[in-house]
Amino acid sequence: MTPAKTTIHNKRRNKIRIHHEGVQPLIVGGLVLVVIAFILFKLLGSHPVTYIVIGIVAVVYGIMVNFFRCPIRMYLGPTVNSVVAPADGKVVVVEEVDEDEYFHDKRIMVSIFMSLWNVHANWIPCDGSVIKVEHHDGNFRAAYLPKASTENERSTIVIRTQNGQDILVRQIAGAVARRIVTYAEPNTECFIDEHLGFIKFGSRVDVYLPLDTEILVKVGQSTVGDETLIARLKESAQEE
Repeated sequence: MTPAKTTIHNKRRNKIRIHHEGVQPLIVGGLVLVVIAFILFKLLGSHPVTYIVIGIVAVVYGIMVNFFRCPIRMYLGPTVNSVVAPADGKVVVVEEVDEDEYFHDKRIMVSIFMSLWNVHANWIPCDGSVIKVEHHDGNFRAAYLPKASTENERSTIVIRTQNGQDILVRQIAGAVARRIVTYAEPNTECFIDEHLGFIKFGSRVDVYLPLDTEILVKVGQSTVGDETLIARLKESAQEE
């Protein structure tokens, strides 16, 4: 970590902006709020019902604003062999599983569930190169269910790290989520601090890691996207 990077991080850390995925929905929502308020005042005047309805709509709009917020973050630790949380949320799974869509072998899966109240921007979890991006149509069951990883609507991104290890990241839609946006593109370099994508309205992100990976989080632990170190990869023979 360099002093310059720390200084930049401290200046930008607390800044919150609206993610560009939320600009259009929030503009439309704001217009709807104004129209509803105008109609109610025209029809009912200053009746208590007018203020109750406007209050309810305003609360819903506030939830939307909260959902689309996008903190400016910068990971300060060493990036070599580091795997950083790709999302805000809570760790719901840390276990050895069979991954049959890409690896066709056993991997350690770390799953992070994002509630409606979490930031829903996703970050690149490790430095490397994107070698595969694939979207899978599927169901919209609750994202915390085990079968969500293979049966729900999802996007699969495979990153080859600088030491040649493949890391799979899976964005999974939930019961409320209806759109997964993935910015990663095949055959491009990627780095920690870059945005991986965005999932709208409740979802989950799975990370599949080699079996010899040192896992640094546990079930029930909260994560901060692009800040929480969730795992450390085993050093390659060249690095050793």
